[in-house]
Amino acid sequence: MQILRPQVSLCAGALLLAVAGQEALAAPKVVASIKPVHSLVAAVMEGVNEPTLLIKGAGSPHSYSLKPSEARALSQADLVFWIGEDFEQFLIKPLKSLAGDSRQVALSEADGISLLDVREGGVWESHGDHGEHGDHEEHGEHDHDEHDHAEHEEHDEHDGHDHAEHEDHDEHDDAHAHAHGDHDMHIWLDPENARGMVRGIVSALSDADSANAARYEANGDRLVAALDSLDGEIAASLAPVKSQPYIVFHDAYQYFEAHFDINGVGAISVDPERAPGAKRVATLRDKIADLQAACVFSEPQFEPAVVATVIEGTSAKTGELDPLGANQPAGPKAYFGLMRDLAENLIECLSPNS
Repeated sequence: MQILRPQVSLCAGALLLAVAGQEALAAPKVVASIKPVHSLVAAVMEGVNEPTLLIKGAGSPHSYSLKPSEARALSQADLVFWIGEDFEQFLIKPLKSLAGDSRQVALSEADGISLLDVREGGVWESHGDHGEHGDHEEHGEHDHDEHDHAEHEEHDEHDGHDHAEHEDHDEHDDAHAHAHGDHDMHIWLDPENARGMVRGIVSALSDADSANAARYEANGDRLVAALDSLDGEIAASLAPVKSQPYIVFHDAYQYFEAHFDINGVGAISVDPERAPGAKRVATLRDKIADLQAACVFSEPQFEPAVVATVIEGTSAKTGELDPLGANQPAGPKAYFGLMRDLAENLIECLSPNS
């Protein structure tokens, strides 16, 4: 019997390893497009598996090319979480060609997500009290009129220019409008939307991996509670500067602005891939002066030199905002770091005594 005990122990150990191996194999292979999405997915999956992140560092979802390792991860994925085709357009073809057998979860379509219309034009009217999301839709309509008017003025000033240049400009605008659709897709910057994303992530993972559904649900509950706490923390910290007007590099922040009732008044460029023209720069300088904009913010994903041009001759300061968390270590804490950094950088630049 003494001789058999080690054999039984070895057999039992082998059986446990085999079971553990089967559980590990059963865990779904998951890919997430951008760091905020990856962070929420990673938090829900803690203790089960780790998702693969596609866009790392300061890569831009507006113009990204997959690396071979990322294409391979897509081809092996059971689930892919992304915002949707109106945001990560670079993923549309790879999802069809490489990940056709995977379940693809567009979180912008999850239950409980509130979508805001794209704001037209680069300069918005001062709106002081943001109110509910519906107020932003009204501003969007007004901004469209203002944008059209500004464009007509710009075309009148440049009647002597080559007509082909205007055609290129129109084609670019049409392509940009098509690429981004009717809705702003930076949905994760509203903590209420983040809670809706978490619920969508829990549901998709539980459907794909029922053996770990209880863990996903427990992780999701803890994550929602943490988001509630974060929401209150940021709201309290922004209160002293919420009325200070500021301008951003491109219009990525209206969900954050609407939720926390802060006072963004314009964007340097409608298209983050296109430098603003001389008339837009002049208009922004005038707007900075008229509204006494305290700060103009650049982003790590795009060339910041234009910000220095825009603020020249004004009293505005410069800061940096990052809607994607480029400098955050990927993982469950990245979303929280991203949101806190947004608040801290706004406070630092907008505080009168900074």
